[in-house]
Amino acid sequence: MIHQDFLAAARAHPDKSLCELPGRPAVGYGQARDLTLRLATVLTDCGVAPGDRVAAYTAKSPHTICLYLATLLVGGVYLPLNPEYTQAEIDFFLADADPRLFVCSPTDAVRYAPRDGLHVEGLAADGTGSIMQQAAAAEPAPETTHATVSTDDPAAILYTSGTTGRPKGALLTHGNLASNAAALIHSWRFTGQDRLIHALPVFHAHGLFVAVNMSVVAGASMLWLERFDTGRVIDLMKTATVLMGVPTFYTRLLDSDRLTREATARMRLFVSGSAPLLARDHRRFQERTGHAILERYGMSETLMITTNPYDGQRVPGAVGKPLPGVEIRVCDPVNGEPVPDGHNGMVEVRGPNVFAGYWRLPQKTAAEFRADGFFVTGDLGHLDNDGYLWLVGRDKDLVISGGYNVYPKEIELLIDEVPGVLESAVIGLPHPDLGEAVTAVVVPRPGAQLNEQVVTDALRDRLARYKQPRTVLFADQLPRNVMGKVQKTRLRETYADLPS
Repeated sequence: MIHQDFLAAARAHPDKSLCELPGRPAVGYGQARDLTLRLATVLTDCGVAPGDRVAAYTAKSPHTICLYLATLLVGGVYLPLNPEYTQAEIDFFLADADPRLFVCSPTDAVRYAPRDGLHVEGLAADGTGSIMQQAAAAEPAPETTHATVSTDDPAAILYTSGTTGRPKGALLTHGNLASNAAALIHSWRFTGQDRLIHALPVFHAHGLFVAVNMSVVAGASMLWLERFDTGRVIDLMKTATVLMGVPTFYTRLLDSDRLTREATARMRLFVSGSAPLLARDHRRFQERTGHAILERYGMSETLMITTNPYDGQRVPGAVGKPLPGVEIRVCDPVNGEPVPDGHNGMVEVRGPNVFAGYWRLPQKTAAEFRADGFFVTGDLGHLDNDGYLWLVGRDKDLVISGGYNVYPKEIELLIDEVPGVLESAVIGLPHPDLGEAVTAVVVPRPGAQLNEQVVTDALRDRLARYKQPRTVLFADQLPRNVMGKVQKTRLRETYADLPS
């Protein structure tokens, strides 16, 4: 269990730093253990029982991590919420998840006065707030009296982005969290000697259930940044060993003249995930630093599924092979039959990392699982002859034009190779004859002279006619969510009324 491994690490190395913060004293394992046990007492006093939800609408801080660990300790179900959510969005999550305790900023705590069955406490980024005041006065909960939980008991809820409807809560168990952390620690050779640059948010699987869980289980140290900052990250590389990031991190690092082999000489691993990394950026990063970025693949419902190898070829554009204990297959989306290697189909996954189901949505849960226990991810891709998985897009992003299936990723890769193109996104827009028309949205590099003909000419001899964009649009940037994923739903909405 994650919380048990954390407590063991804290007992073994109480003086070791858990979080090192710029300009502030480090938070040691022993200090974090004491706060976690005190918060566990506060949670119990607030009425949190095993299975009750604890919603955290808080800024990124070591105190939030201790709240998470305390929730696991008492058997509660941790619900991290993006601090950028609006009041209307928070109201939905509170109504849907029905938490026993809602922890938010002291300012928001006044707005969300206690409701029937809901306890509200404040926690600020600097560690002040009513819950911290209570923790300071509380007795630490004895480690031996924490709630008895099994691997099948719920540990956390992550809400999906809701791009195709209302957000759904993915219910993750203690076994999901523990097994995935163990598989990643093994696959990435992660140890207590590692020093991880942590610049990710902690309301998302990557920042919390990968980066934090791996660190507290292994007994590693985190170099803590509230948000990504190119200069600070490069400075921290002098004493760090690992960076986990999203593709945006690496594009920004590549924009800096300070990114050199000398600057990264102490680092041993760069990980990218949460959104596709351009193969071009993978190659540029290796040329500049000598390091090949390790790309992996996961989602809220499954945590991490595949990874490029630590020892072995890290293939640009591929997301690797299944983690230990995880099975994947690629199937025909219509009949569910496995397809041959090299053929695109629906990615399906089975293993101890796969969630228990969608919160209070039994019919939706049943619809997303095969009879043999494989979860249908909604991602399209194929396996190559070496067993590497290649993703070509989401099922909902597949363009069907004139009866032909068009995979956006194939076109985007070619457009991104056009001189002057920074990035691109391919979508389908309504068409009276074809059903959907292939449409490319292109972001030019600063100062580049691009027009529609330049792009279409570059694709003419490289793609079948039905795959070639009928329209090329230009934009200053692509809409992204907080983890850097391009929001194609927003693009389709923006250009929905474009003349066919």
